[in-house]
Amino acid sequence: MKKSPKIVVITGAESTGKSTLSESLGEYFNAPVIPEFARIYIEHLGRQYNYDDVEIIAKKQIEQLNTLKEKNHSVIFVDTWLIITKIWFEVVFKRFPEWLDESIVSSPIDLFLVCDTDLPWVADTVRENGGEMRSILQNMYIRNIKKYNFTYNIVNGKNHQRFNNALRHVKFLLEN
Repeated sequence: MKKSPKIVVITGAESTGKSTLSESLGEYFNAPVIPEFARIYIEHLGRQYNYDDVEIIAKKQIEQLNTLKEKNHSVIFVDTWLIITKIWFEVVFKRFPEWLDESIVSSPIDLFLVCDTDLPWVADTVRENGGEMRSILQNMYIRNIKKYNFTYNIVNGKNHQRFNNALRHVKFLLEN
């Protein structure tokens, strides 16, 4: 009987090293990484995103994970996930699709690694939330992870220290 892969989501506020950490963990474990689809989508949109665009992003996040879950992997790393998308809906549009809450509740996520805001925020063409808003969003992400009763760990430190902190949590997950 095929064993379900462990699903690890790397999440946190903007510019906290989520993509770098996801790629490094994927490489270390020779495991697939689902990249941050929102970034890819928005960068190629050519206009301001709207509510429907964010819903497309959420559905694609689910589709990508469902596709990979069917393959024979021991662990899958996900760069961001539906909780960030839900909060994005709430902050920008003051509402979110009804189906999104149930999708989060039924998500087979084994561990959230929340990247701490101890790295400096760096502006780019997609980032919108530096300064105080970065901390507000980080707290919202953690509150929602707790609300949905997901297991999580805060990952801090720079460079190899951040990676080693994350690695310790993933190894613990895989060993238990």
